[in-house]
Amino acid sequence: MHKANRPAADLVQVTSASSNASTSVQVVSSSSGGADTGTGTSNLNCPRTGTGDLNSSGWRPGQTIPYAGRVFDQDEVEAAVGATLDFWLTLGPEGEAFEKELAALLGVKHSLLVNSGSSANLVAFAALTTHKLPPHKRIQPGDEVITVAAGFPTTVAPIIQSGAVAVFLDNNPVTGNIRPEQLESAFVAGKTKAVMIAHALGNPFDLGAVLEFCRKRDLWLIEDNCDALGCTYSLPVEKAKSLGLDHLLKLAEANSVQVTSSGSSFEPCTGTGDLNFKIPFVKNGILTAYTGTFGDISTQSFYPPHHLTMGEGGAVNIISKPPLKTYAESFRDWGRDCWCASGKDDTCGKRFGWQLGELPKGYDHKYIYSHLGYNLKPLDPQAAIGRQQLKKLPAFIEARKQNWETLRTGLADLEEFFDFTLPTHAVRWLNPSERHGVQVSSSSSGSEDPCTGTGNLNFASCFEWDSTGCRTDTSWFGFMLRVKPTAPFSHTDFARHLDEKKIGNRMFFGGNLLRQPVFVQLRKDRPDAIRVVTADGRALTSSELELEMKSSNANLNSGLELKASPLPGADAIMNEAIFLGTYPGLTAEMLAYEIQVIRDFVKIKGGQ
Repeated sequence: MHKANRPAADLVQVTSASSNASTSVQVVSSSSGGADTGTGTSNLNCPRTGTGDLNSSGWRPGQTIPYAGRVFDQDEVEAAVGATLDFWLTLGPEGEAFEKELAALLGVKHSLLVNSGSSANLVAFAALTTHKLPPHKRIQPGDEVITVAAGFPTTVAPIIQSGAVAVFLDNNPVTGNIRPEQLESAFVAGKTKAVMIAHALGNPFDLGAVLEFCRKRDLWLIEDNCDALGCTYSLPVEKAKSLGLDHLLKLAEANSVQVTSSGSSFEPCTGTGDLNFKIPFVKNGILTAYTGTFGDISTQSFYPPHHLTMGEGGAVNIISKPPLKTYAESFRDWGRDCWCASGKDDTCGKRFGWQLGELPKGYDHKYIYSHLGYNLKPLDPQAAIGRQQLKKLPAFIEARKQNWETLRTGLADLEEFFDFTLPTHAVRWLNPSERHGVQVSSSSSGSEDPCTGTGNLNFASCFEWDSTGCRTDTSWFGFMLRVKPTAPFSHTDFARHLDEKKIGNRMFFGGNLLRQPVFVQLRKDRPDAIRVVTADGRALTSSELELEMKSSNANLNSGLELKASPLPGADAIMNEAIFLGTYPGLTAEMLAYEIQVIRDFVKIKGGQ
């Protein structure tokens, strides 16, 4: 592998106080402007030891605080340059290694790299349309796939692009996720073939309930895990057995687990060598595993705002059914029947011994096509970057949790004006004074908040949980809050103010997708392409939906009469929700500034 010097345009610093200390990674752009997802300033420090000082980050109030960005050091730069100098530009050795490392981390059978998360969704869904599947499992035009109304459009697009029918359910505005109690009302025997939904903003959906429905009805479950890499879902072992999660239970049995007092999934920042925590694991009769490993197939995105980046990029994870790898690989690689890697021939041992379709016997297998496929591979230098990012993932995950908790604590007394997101299965967020299980840090004689201290982060102690025995450990993609309809300011006023203060913010992606121009047009051009099951369980055709959507349009600006909407949760998210960043490059000063700006805004508007 070639090595190259770091170009002088950017300054990269990596510091560590001692051999056992956490690493602080800083990337400082030579640009004098504010940071964004492509350029600017980012700063990663282990959440156990603080977020550095203002001078080290270079940020000042009035400069842009991005909602997301890439965080890297010289490891990624050297890997990218080295792979480029090797000049294996298409997917090659680095890609093969990254696929194996990602699969090993998650505990899935295979991971296939693609050029984006949206391509991952396309390939994952296409794999379930292959003629090589049994007819009762194959998704064909006219078959139905259940999804949710509010989210990112390319979670839904492959369903419609394939000729299947997207059946939209309402979202729970508190979690952003599906309401699993609605699933049965959406099911149609002989037509429903799959459920395809995302873990909203890194908040795992109710995998226990959704998977139970899919198992009962013999449906595929496609997990869009693009915003949730590193999140975990926990459920009782007996329930896991009933859901057929044998692949996870076997991995958990094989893993060696040394449990710390906090019960945290991993402690990448302590540097004390006292933890050997592998996921999945079983503790006290509870199975914990990564999201993206429960269904049949799942997807990842490695675009810069996500949990790790390789520029553009994504992955399809084959969870436990190996034949799906062959189908997904075929759709990714032009639709070819051959499974040879780039630059390799005759992996099957009979390259000129096949007779498929109406081709002559002996036609070159490398040029036999079984599917209408694509070319969606990334570049090998991208995979080299991804491999280095994967090593930093544990620290990235913990930083996101810490940043979310910092914002939530700082805005705790504004619940009169905002509704805050809760993790799935959480009943409420606990103020620090209400929390139990406070840890004592080894570096301090005093006790600390288990959610925000420099000791062991115990995410579970930050919330009161429901009685299902299920839990989520969330690596937040963003900090979502909804402006209450009764607040003395509007959703748009709030977003505009944040923008004026150069605080990066985003709506909840496409909001209610059915109100987007493309879906309004789709209802006219292809009315049979979508179906809606309302929050109260009524099934609506496109024409019926058209009437109900129009009747509720007058309510969208005020947000006061959302009950008139057929999808009130999705409309509430669209009309009220904003999310701020939680990415690892945010410093303590940036977060404190965001909190103060929001508090000042509420005060000015007459709230306090």
